[in-house]
Amino acid sequence: MQQRPIGVIGDLVWDVLVKPDTQLQLGGDTTGQILMTPGGSAANVATWIARLGSDVAFIGSVGRDISGDLLITDLQRERVVPHVVQLESYPTSTIVVMIEPTGQRSMITNQGADFYLVPAHLPGAVLDTVRHLHVTAWSLFSDPPQDAIVQAVRRAKAAGAMISFDPASYQMIESMGRDTFVALMDTMSIDMLFPNRDEARILTGESTPERMAAFFRQRWPSMQVILKLDAEGCMVIGPHTQQHVTTTTVSALDSTGAGDSFNAAFLHRYLRDGDAIASAQLANRLGSWVVQRFGARPAPDAAFEAIRANQ
Repeated sequence: MQQRPIGVIGDLVWDVLVKPDTQLQLGGDTTGQILMTPGGSAANVATWIARLGSDVAFIGSVGRDISGDLLITDLQRERVVPHVVQLESYPTSTIVVMIEPTGQRSMITNQGADFYLVPAHLPGAVLDTVRHLHVTAWSLFSDPPQDAIVQAVRRAKAAGAMISFDPASYQMIESMGRDTFVALMDTMSIDMLFPNRDEARILTGESTPERMAAFFRQRWPSMQVILKLDAEGCMVIGPHTQQHVTTTTVSALDSTGAGDSFNAAFLHRYLRDGDAIASAQLANRLGSWVVQRFGARPAPDAAFEAIRANQ
């Protein structure tokens, strides 16, 4: 019997990655690496889920332009089933990612078509059939697309799907206001949360993973929380579990999309048999592989195939 697909809803954009070789020279020229590649946090998650071998459907919006056409074609090439509306009035979004020598990045985003997904665009039949729906907070910081995302979550949840959520940006949570953001989270009946350390700090008001974990267990006792700790691995926090899962130390080239690949690996593995620790171990391995390469979706190589084979 074929399993119902995993659903992902949210942003589908072009990433322009810029990594200067030296400090930028004001008014001058600087050499460096520049790469234009399909991106968007939600679309990255969908792509990695497909690369690992699970069936996945992506819901989102792009412009009715050549950039949007190419993004949809790329999802199909990656074996992601696209349910993507193309909008006449808005261009496909582009994000410029400036990457520092440490691998950390800063982003400049234009608000294109992915910000204009509305409830009328939602594929109801798809939301009624997914077994899990993953949401990123990038689609919740403005409305639209916030209303469409919340309605999609409610419909999928009513049809029996689990919901996972990535808070996405501590700066945006601060801008929206923690209380407003948490109230929005509560409307979505989230089953699984993927904060990084900075996002957890804003959500909990705590500074250590242990105190963050205690807050999460008290505030959302039935939620599975996977706290991403970068080079320290992650902490799995659940109703009956709290375990630190370490990772291998690597030299980071580019952190773009590492959290997305982590989320995808955890979901792919966890939705198979519910083993949270094995899922965290796979997520750590894939995240470590991604940060050693340029871009959010580096091309699979022998090392990736080894990760996929050892699930």
